[in-house]
Amino acid sequence: MKRSCVLALACALALAGCKGRDEAAEAITTDVPQSVAGPAGAASGAVESEFGTPVKDRIATLGLLNKRNNITQNITMKPGEARRIGNVIIKLATCERTVPWERPPETSAFVQVFVEERASTDQPLAWRKVFSGWLFKNSPSLNAVEHPVYDVWVKDCAMKFPGEEEDPAAFASPSSAAKPSGSASPAPTPSPTTSPTPASPSPAASPQ
Repeated sequence: MKRSCVLALACALALAGCKGRDEAAEAITTDVPQSVAGPAGAASGAVESEFGTPVKDRIATLGLLNKRNNITQNITMKPGEARRIGNVIIKLATCERTVPWERPPETSAFVQVFVEERASTDQPLAWRKVFSGWLFKNSPSLNAVEHPVYDVWVKDCAMKFPGEEEDPAAFASPSSAAKPSGSASPAPTPSPTTSPTPASPSPAASPQ
């Protein structure tokens, strides 16, 4: 009887320990492994431009698609940040936007994508880098994340340039405003003219 009680107590303790480990594992599912995140301030090596917001103060908006359930979500990140969503990790090194006077306009971001998956059915789960490079908003075909489950793309890079205004119309001067179609400038009003006064005939010379 005593032996059965001891065994029951040991089993209960073992189950409690397993449950505690499971709860701890669930609590850190959104944590980024240090091996993937790397040292803090990973964006410190990004090249700074003489124009615009410093790299550390920019904010990128990325799109993430899970093809299994067709769920898309927006991820807002700052350079040097890593974000984990389930078994995918996205790292942002920097984001860029062309200066207002450059054409065509473009928005880009340098990102790395890691996925926790098995190399084969008999291998354990491990983090694998599936993408590292620039993503372009207006030219997504130049460089794309090629993965059977996940897709990542850049949507925006929040930054400003010196003299850039919130309202683009503020750049236009009043003289450059477009005139209504079909309107013509009024012809100048001719100034009134005075009829010329006929010259008086010169007096005839008197006969001698």
